[in-house]
Amino acid sequence: MKAVIFEAKDAEKAYFQERLQGWTLHFAAQGADAKAAAAQWGDAECLSVFIRPVLTKQTLSAYPALKLIATRSTGYDHIDVAYCRDRGIAVSNVPTYGENTVAEHTFALILMLSRKVHQSYNQVRAGHVERAMLTGFDLQGKTLGVIGVGRIGMHTIRIGRGFGMRVLANDVRQDHFLADLLGFRYVPLNTLLEESDIVSLHCPLLPETRHLIGKEQLQRMKRGGLLVNTARGGLVDTDALVEALESGRLGGAGLDVVEGEELIKEEHQLLEKPQDVETLRAAVRNRVLLAREDIVFTPHNAFNSGEAMHRILDTTVENLEAFRAGKPINRVA
Repeated sequence: MKAVIFEAKDAEKAYFQERLQGWTLHFAAQGADAKAAAAQWGDAECLSVFIRPVLTKQTLSAYPALKLIATRSTGYDHIDVAYCRDRGIAVSNVPTYGENTVAEHTFALILMLSRKVHQSYNQVRAGHVERAMLTGFDLQGKTLGVIGVGRIGMHTIRIGRGFGMRVLANDVRQDHFLADLLGFRYVPLNTLLEESDIVSLHCPLLPETRHLIGKEQLQRMKRGGLLVNTARGGLVDTDALVEALESGRLGGAGLDVVEGEELIKEEHQLLEKPQDVETLRAAVRNRVLLAREDIVFTPHNAFNSGEAMHRILDTTVENLEAFRAGKPINRVA
C-alpha cells in the first residue's frame, strides 16, 4: 500500500521505513499543504498526519484512492470525519499515548501559576526582585475542577489528589467506582465552576463543546480562580477569556492550546499575502493574550515527552499494519 506521511522528523522517517516493510512510503516536506501534495501523490491509499495539516473535504477529495487516515494524535478535529464516513475512509487515532504525559504538563502549568514561577524568573532576569509580588498559594486544600474525565482527566485527578486537593469532575459518562476509589465527586458543570479554585479542561473539541467555556461560564468561576487548557483551543472563547482576565474575575490561565494557535507559529507568513479581517484579528488577539503576565503559555507541547512520542509511533505503525491486514484497530466513531 502507498502512504503519504506528513510532519515527520528525520528520526521518525527512519522509524517508519524500518517498521513498515512492504509499504511504499512518501514523506511530505515540513509544513507541506496536503492538497498541493496530492498533485504528486494523489493515488495514495493512506495518509498519516499529526495535528496539521487540516484535512477538509476539499483536500481529501484530491485523493480518490484514499482508504485510511492514520492521525498520530488522540484528537481528530482536524479531519472531516463526516466526509470520511460518507466516502468509506477509515480514520484511526492514537488513543492512549499521553494520558500521564499531558496530565503532568497540566500540573506544570498549574504550579507555574500558583507559585508565580514565570514572574519570578522574569524578575530575576530583569535584576529586580519584588517578593511581595511573587506570593503564591498552596494546592493542598484547594478544589480542582476537572472537565472531561477520560484517561488524561483521570490522571489529572490522581495527581491532584496526591497534592491533597479536593476534586470535582464533570463528564457525560461517569465511572462511580473510580470516583470512590480516587476520592472525587461528579457534579454539574455550574457547580464545578462555582466551587473550584482551578478548572482544568480535558474534553474533546466537538460542535457541542466549542466555546464550552465562555463569558457566562467564566463569570461563574471563583474570583481569582485559574483556568488551565491542555485539550483544544476551541473549548475556550478567547474574547471572553481576555475580558475575564482584564476584569480580574480570572486570576490567570495556563494554556497549551489557544484558538488560532497556528497563527502564532506562522505570523511572519501573514505579511506575505492578503488576509481576511478575522485571521488578522485572531493573530492580534493571541499576541495581546500571550503578552499578559497572568498567562502561562506553551506551544501545544503537553504531549511532547520522549516516551509519549515513542508510543505514538508504535501505535501508528500498529494502526497501519492492522488496516492492511483487514483488521483495523483504534478507529474513531
